[in-house]
Amino acid sequence: MYNYTQLFFQHLLKSVFAKGCHLVLLLLVMLVLFTNAAYATHNRAGEITYTQVSEFSYSITITTFTNTRPTTSGWPPVDRPSLEIDFGDNTTAMVSRTEMIDLPDYYRKNTYITTHTFPGPGTYELVVEDPNRNEGVSNIPNSVAVVFSIKTIMQINPAMGTNSAPQLLSPPIDKAAKGRVFIHNPAAWDPDGDSLSYELTPCTGENGEPISGFDFPEGMEMNNQTGDLVWDRPQETGAFNVAILIEEWRSGVKIGQITRDLQIEVLETDNMPPDILSVQEKCVQAGDSLTINLKIFDPDGDSLKVTPLGGAFELADGARFTKYGSSGDTLLGRVVWSTNCNHIRRQPYLLVLKVEDYNADVVLADLHNIQIWVNGPPTQFTSIEPTNNSISLSWFMPQCNATGFTLYRKNESALWAYDSCLTGVPANAGYTKIEELDASELSYIDNNQENGLQQGFYYCYRIVPQYDDALGYSSQEACAELVRGIPIITNVSVQETSVQAGEMLLVWSKPMEIDTIEHPGPYTYKVYRSPGFYGNSFSDTPVFVSSGLNDTVFTDSGLNTLENPYSYKVELHNTQGLVSQPMVASSLWLNANGADQQIELSVQKNTPWVNHLYRFSEVLPNGEVLLDEVTETSFLHTGLHNGESYQYKVESEGWYSEDGLVKPIINISQIAVGIPLDTLPPDPPRLQVAANCDAFYNEINWQVTTDDVVSVQLFYAPDVNAEQQPVGQFSYPDTTGYQHFPKLAVSGCYSALAIDSAGNESSLSTRVCIDSCDFYELPNAITVNEDGKNDVFRPMAEDYIIEKTIASAEIEIFNRWGNLVFTTTDPLILWRGHDKNSNRLVSPGVYYYVCNLRERRISGVEERYKVGFVHVYHRKND
Repeated sequence: MYNYTQLFFQHLLKSVFAKGCHLVLLLLVMLVLFTNAAYATHNRAGEITYTQVSEFSYSITITTFTNTRPTTSGWPPVDRPSLEIDFGDNTTAMVSRTEMIDLPDYYRKNTYITTHTFPGPGTYELVVEDPNRNEGVSNIPNSVAVVFSIKTIMQINPAMGTNSAPQLLSPPIDKAAKGRVFIHNPAAWDPDGDSLSYELTPCTGENGEPISGFDFPEGMEMNNQTGDLVWDRPQETGAFNVAILIEEWRSGVKIGQITRDLQIEVLETDNMPPDILSVQEKCVQAGDSLTINLKIFDPDGDSLKVTPLGGAFELADGARFTKYGSSGDTLLGRVVWSTNCNHIRRQPYLLVLKVEDYNADVVLADLHNIQIWVNGPPTQFTSIEPTNNSISLSWFMPQCNATGFTLYRKNESALWAYDSCLTGVPANAGYTKIEELDASELSYIDNNQENGLQQGFYYCYRIVPQYDDALGYSSQEACAELVRGIPIITNVSVQETSVQAGEMLLVWSKPMEIDTIEHPGPYTYKVYRSPGFYGNSFSDTPVFVSSGLNDTVFTDSGLNTLENPYSYKVELHNTQGLVSQPMVASSLWLNANGADQQIELSVQKNTPWVNHLYRFSEVLPNGEVLLDEVTETSFLHTGLHNGESYQYKVESEGWYSEDGLVKPIINISQIAVGIPLDTLPPDPPRLQVAANCDAFYNEINWQVTTDDVVSVQLFYAPDVNAEQQPVGQFSYPDTTGYQHFPKLAVSGCYSALAIDSAGNESSLSTRVCIDSCDFYELPNAITVNEDGKNDVFRPMAEDYIIEKTIASAEIEIFNRWGNLVFTTTDPLILWRGHDKNSNRLVSPGVYYYVCNLRERRISGVEERYKVGFVHVYHRKND
């Protein structure tokens, strides 16, 4: 990290020179700076958090707690108006303080906020170092001489979505009583609802490394789920520092971590800490109100202060704590929360109630954690309608708009006791997940993935709404048995494939199980047709009517069997009407989907019998060729010529499980036509980008993982917010890289797509961004002797590079007395050593400059200060 003696010297020089201070003040500033840098003993605790602003831009907050009491040697503590942060992407920045709050007991809270744009996806370690820690930390040897550092690791991964760090709502400073149990909780609140875990970790020093000789206090443990740090009766007084590692998890993947440096002061006291009694877990359905009662008392009878902490209290419409009475030395309070749909989340809300006593000796506290789950409401089935081999289900959208639904089935009823904390379907309930559905789908036909449900079972269903990554409560159970249709259909077979002259053969068995006493004849068959598989559009008029029971064959003609499957039902009527519920059965429908040099054949159908074999054939002008006989409903025909037309049909063989029915049942599909075409897009290229700062260009190289890629198209945007523009299209594999000379800075973002031999384009690759090089380097000496060598104070880079990378500049040069001798807005500076007032050469010596630069960076134009000194010589031996 940066040398802080030099760093703060430079930045205070800027302030001193800007105000035209004289040498005496300048020397005093220098003296104080060097003295404080040597004896800076002030840092107590802190952490780094961040909030995502856009794709690669983040607002980063540094929070430190410092000591405001002089050292035992009488040295005043150092105050830091700014701190340097290392972003982990080879860049650093000075961050100005935005807020300073002086607290009791010589504490000061400092907040520093900046915005930074990272070059692209990756893992970044944010580190802040500042010398030094406050003196007298018992478990850090010679803490007054140990660098204070805090770090946070963040991961930018577009595949995981946006992410902001958890906010730590409880300050990292606390007090404990010797010989009594102490509890601290950071009250972490993750606005994205990610899971958090906690563990103790050593405090860090220089370069973010663990401090040599650091020891954890004896008897200290961390609850890795709740974040409670418990210290079982500390035995020594003094200041102790430990660090808490808070890890952030999403879908089982670690996506970031914060290290909080915490200071605990252990004091000798007779004061007894207060106590809180209440539940520790509560579940509520979104839309319902929640009330939690608390009893708070102090053994010494001290007055009490209650501070509610935690994410639920941070929400505008969140939980509220109120005091509603007292009984003796007991304070009565309650947490009330009127929840709504916006509060639903997978992770619980952690409420931390901190109660402090007003004791004249030492103020002690107690923490009480309450985990609250706000769960999504259920939906319920509105209808369940069985057929002979499928069941149709409908449900409503719950009061909180679900983002999806999960449907479960079981072959018998399964009930369980209601539990407000139980969402979804318990694993031990015996239900099987059969489908995941979008929020727009409020109905479903269960046909066992087009294999048909089997007769003889009692089918029960439950449906669970999904609220993003959180499960809602399960619906109540809905059950039904399949209808045993009469008469039994055995054939729905395509006889002729045509747009207008298609024919279907429909065959059914003569019913033998009619109760002729209950349903006396005469009997009539009525046949109804519907396009599709499930009879959703049966007309009111039958397509065929026959008298008697023996006529069980019907040929349906004049159909468009080339483009449509058809389903049929055969109703048995007597003079009183419908005798029994009918079966529904459809024709076989053969799909032929072309791909690169192959055609995928797949079968769709709705049949009450079970098909056991499928014979796929190619239809040729002089006959049919059997391709394969399989038990699956699909077949892949390979080795074909792209662009040529191929014709196919499939024959199914199946049967009913009951005896006495025709076996096997043979049905034939329509003739399907397929054309193999290469429509599969290639994978996007993988980019590598590196800046050549000396030559002012970016080197882009790409790798392709798909065989038939013939070209790569490259895109560029000058910053993360700009729209990408094409750079060029390059033949592949002849070209695998390109040197791009941007018009302005070398910063920018690149992506590419691959194009294969069939013209298919891949999706754009992940953007890779690179920040600008630091071209603005200034010499530390000039010799103004008019020899044409090093006569001018100017940046060392060439003019065109400075003009491209610096949008504007303000430069001031001061002499050692703090007097302004030169100023310009030209980023090239071009100072020849003349005083701006007298136009004469300045005296030989050291001069100090302050540059306020507006640089073109990956995030756009950013402001940067650069301060330093330059030696002015009149001759080489001055």
